[in-house]
Amino acid sequence: MFDLHRLRLLRELKHRGTLAAVAAALSYAPSSVSQQLSQLEAEVGVRLLEPVGRRVRLTEQAEILVAHTEAVLERLERAEADIATSLTDLTGTLRVASFQTAALALVPTALGLLRDLHPRLRVHVTHMEPERSLPALQARDFDLVIAEEYPGNPNPRPAGLEQEDLLDDPLHLALPAPADRPEATTGGPLAALRSLAARPWVMEPEGTAARHWAMTLCRNAGFEPDVRFETTDLLLHLRLVEQGHAAAFLPDLVWNAQHPSVTLRPLPRGHRTRRIFTVVRRGRSRHPAILACRDALLRAVGLRSGQAGGTPAP
Repeated sequence: MFDLHRLRLLRELKHRGTLAAVAAALSYAPSSVSQQLSQLEAEVGVRLLEPVGRRVRLTEQAEILVAHTEAVLERLERAEADIATSLTDLTGTLRVASFQTAALALVPTALGLLRDLHPRLRVHVTHMEPERSLPALQARDFDLVIAEEYPGNPNPRPAGLEQEDLLDDPLHLALPAPADRPEATTGGPLAALRSLAARPWVMEPEGTAARHWAMTLCRNAGFEPDVRFETTDLLLHLRLVEQGHAAAFLPDLVWNAQHPSVTLRPLPRGHRTRRIFTVVRRGRSRHPAILACRDALLRAVGLRSGQAGGTPAP
């Protein structure tokens, strides 16, 4: 019988990439991780790691073991969920990761609902963009991730993860003041977008889904945007637009149900909403803490919708 702890170390290595990263995540010394994996090789009787430069990679046999380990861990998570369901009180710690606008607009309300209904459940929230939080979810650093998907730019669907829709968040073109070209405020969506071709832009950093979507939208409109400001902080995007420094694409969640503080125009059809959803590992979705958190987030969406006022309809 193979040692489950050592199998988990091998799985961690697949997801984290290096022995040093595994050691840091689990608070071990790198030499201890290496020793445990060497013992696993002896148990299995085949080579599991091979050197590639200064790093190591998993052999074909190691990949087979990791696939079976994933199945075992999924089954154990289902067992944990069943045990939690059998209890009358919800306890323990739920680790949640969320990107900024959902963290500001939805998470505090959801936390209040969870606190009222399940006062013994400890919820730990981390602000993290989906590009980092989804791999961390696979590595079991989180239990639930709030993620986003932009129109025409579908996310990869990693094996072993399950998604559940939360809301569709409208997206808008935000005009810097002054909007000195008539087509910016009176023309159609493409005319408004093209009128800002020579203006500075603020966008999220290279490598993010939001940046890829925004660049594609501008290029489809016939221009290469002058991106002078880069940040994942959409509140800074908003402030730069408010003070006339840049144009931007802003979602409804930025205003958190308040009236917009800048002039907004609709985007071309097919680019008007981003999808926001929650993600958990397969086998975890029926855990009472996950069910309670997802329900609280949906209720937070409903409460926000009841308060929403001022964004213009596309």
